[in-house]
Amino acid sequence: MAKNICAKCSQCRREGCKLFLKGERCVSGKCSFDRKPVVPGQHGASKKKISEYGTQLREKQKVKRAYGVLERQFKLYYDKAARSKEATGPTMLLMLEKRLDNVVYRMGIGSSRSQSRQIVNHGLITVNGKKVNIPSYQVNVGDVISVKENKRDLEMFKQLKGVKIVMPKWLEFNTDTLVGKVLSLPEREDIDLNIQEHLIVELYSR
Repeated sequence: MAKNICAKCSQCRREGCKLFLKGERCVSGKCSFDRKPVVPGQHGASKKKISEYGTQLREKQKVKRAYGVLERQFKLYYDKAARSKEATGPTMLLMLEKRLDNVVYRMGIGSSRSQSRQIVNHGLITVNGKKVNIPSYQVNVGDVISVKENKRDLEMFKQLKGVKIVMPKWLEFNTDTLVGKVLSLPEREDIDLNIQEHLIVELYSR
């Protein structure tokens, strides 16, 4: 299975913003983006004029890297959003937001989307009582997301006990029972990343 093997800190520096790909490290003094916020490479510090195409491309790459999806899968999300009756850009972002690995991240079960994706892949999460190990699984309103009962004694889950987690209003998660719920569908304002989705639509519309 294909995967992105680029260094996570380099991805943040390349996109010019924090994508929070390494969890707690991103909010600590060890964050590479804070220490050296320039494009990686020998000529990273030099300023170059970016073309319209380049601006659109960077916006697409930023979203792909933030959610941890590759080009083929990202294009499928775009195509599906384009076929819907709603606005293409926001619809595409909301489909990405409803991915199970992102929901696990938003609930605080994983410290980053990549760790959350690994948790899902390893079969540690259930949806409505059934094990789901597909990170791209789309959650629905009313879905109950929980850590498998026989895995709750793992140290990583024990550390969640009693922790207060800030999460979007469309989700809830009880850190004592390790059970959460999808209260409603996400809205565009629930996405905290600075994304200009119209640039992605313009790129694919060329």
